[in-house]
Amino acid sequence: MVKTLGTAFEDQIERVVKISKSPTVINEENVYQEGDPRILAVVDGMVEQLLLPGSGLYGIDNLEELYKKAESGKACLLLVEHYSNMDLSIVSLLTRLAGGRGEEIRNSIIAIAGMKLNEDNPIVSAFTAAYTKIIICPSRSIQDLDPEKDKDEILRVSAINRAAMKSLIRHKYKSKLVLVFPSGTRYRPWEPDSKKGVREIDSYIRSFDYMCFIAINGEVLHVQQTDMLNDSVSRDVVHATVGPVVDCVEFRNKVLAETNNDSDKKQAVADAIMEVLEKMHTDAEIKRQELLNKNQ
Repeated sequence: MVKTLGTAFEDQIERVVKISKSPTVINEENVYQEGDPRILAVVDGMVEQLLLPGSGLYGIDNLEELYKKAESGKACLLLVEHYSNMDLSIVSLLTRLAGGRGEEIRNSIIAIAGMKLNEDNPIVSAFTAAYTKIIICPSRSIQDLDPEKDKDEILRVSAINRAAMKSLIRHKYKSKLVLVFPSGTRYRPWEPDSKKGVREIDSYIRSFDYMCFIAINGEVLHVQQTDMLNDSVSRDVVHATVGPVVDCVEFRNKVLAETNNDSDKKQAVADAIMEVLEKMHTDAEIKRQELLNKNQ
């Protein structure tokens, strides 16, 4: 019998919903949300139950180098692959378990999150309260709005995005690591374009100093065509692999130098990011499979 997130963690879900104070309606006053350590402890426990021995974070030295740059006043990004709604939880927990300055680094992370996580489902909203985040309305959601029928909503989300950008500017120089999923959504096998990088990621690259890419291999929460609570769960060996620190300006300039003048330059940067992540994922999967084979 396939277990879903809702059935496998019914008690934890009930507990989190009771203690969560996560807003279910977003406005310009609550785009910045501090993580709740009580909920974080519950989510950490859930993830630990699903991780098999051999799971871990590789590249803690790279994370520590990036964090040192953040401490020196630089704006620093984490660009992470996105396969499930547990990706942030996995990166957070494995960073803590990696030792060194892992605990301190994981507490410095601010995730960029879409409004849907707060507004579509109160249970999902409750779980996202575990992590410090800045809420935005993605451009794809704005594009779906009708200029005439949805005037009020367009005004609301525009105000939210302006407030989010102000909050990002305010926090990114305070020894923080800003975590972004460059695909903007989870990868869904039945929608190949869901693995495509979004053009907006170019704006982050232009306004940050340094970044690290993070590949995620192994899967404990499997996306379904319904909602998060119906996503299926399974135990697995999960590896988070952190690449070396990259200078954002140098990366972007190199991409643009190799891009045809008639091409969409923002999309070219987004595509280059996803290519790096895909190569990291492929290389890391070879190593993960070797480890799995040794342990069989």
